[in-house]
Amino acid sequence: MDTLAGLLDGPRARGAFLLRILLDPPWSVRLSDESPLSVTAVVRGHLWVCLDSAEPIRLEAGDVVVRVGTEHWSIADDPATPTHIVIHPGQLCTTVDGHPVVEEMSQGVRSWGNSAIGETVLLTGVYEVEGEVSRRLLRALPELLVLRADELDTPLVDLLATEVVRDAPGQEAVLDRLLDLLLITLLRTWFDRPQSDPPGWYAAQGDPVVGPALRLMQHHPEHPWTVAGLADQTGVSRAAFARRFTELVGEPPMPFLTGWRLALAADLLLEPEATIASVARQVGYATPFALSAAFKRERGISPRDHRSGGRVARAG
Repeated sequence: MDTLAGLLDGPRARGAFLLRILLDPPWSVRLSDESPLSVTAVVRGHLWVCLDSAEPIRLEAGDVVVRVGTEHWSIADDPATPTHIVIHPGQLCTTVDGHPVVEEMSQGVRSWGNSAIGETVLLTGVYEVEGEVSRRLLRALPELLVLRADELDTPLVDLLATEVVRDAPGQEAVLDRLLDLLLITLLRTWFDRPQSDPPGWYAAQGDPVVGPALRLMQHHPEHPWTVAGLADQTGVSRAAFARRFTELVGEPPMPFLTGWRLALAADLLLEPEATIASVARQVGYATPFALSAAFKRERGISPRDHRSGGRVARAG
């Protein structure tokens, strides 16, 4: 499992908030929900993305915006339109003066807005929990990614638009998977742009020496990897491998492996049936004590306390 694939398996991939939004002008929505990541696609019409710290950006049908971070921001039919609706943490929706409007703006299954048809139609997916595996990825992204229709080659937006209004058994799981696939497609497209500056661990995936080593560590964290063993697997000397890995990834192989193992452990510890012993085995630590010592040394908190705090946060 590589870092992008980790998005599919962490807690962020479960129970994401997904909604179709139908709007007639004038409209302006203030997004104060403080979620770590959201994806908004323009199906019809247009919108303006308004950050407090940057110039507004206009999006047309087929464009998609990915918002990273918990800072408040707005979307509107025009940058000059005053705020009509505020989205609070937990996706609580109110007027500016605090009057709840969830029911009166309901437009059917997972649909919401001030119109039954909508001059502008949006799809928005909100990840309300940040997973440890994906934290490394989120740190590598700017606060706003805008991808235009002409650079996206995917049927996933249309498929998501069709599926979001279906009311069928297991539909939430279907939508979670589709949203994750769309997000990974968007991030891959973003990183593969000629003008992009992808993080070292992403760019190194394509290197003939470092790429295979990264995949070995990421797919098999339980294996007792050493620098010499990874060098043997990639057909170069130990010194050459260590030097090349550090140059491309930005850190030596063993610290990278430790960070990856502990990120996986942090996610796995939040699973209801997980034990510290079972997680230790899955991520390459011989004993629960070894995992606990490494976890506390690197993160300043024990696995048990991490699990207790994480479950409270997820429940909240």
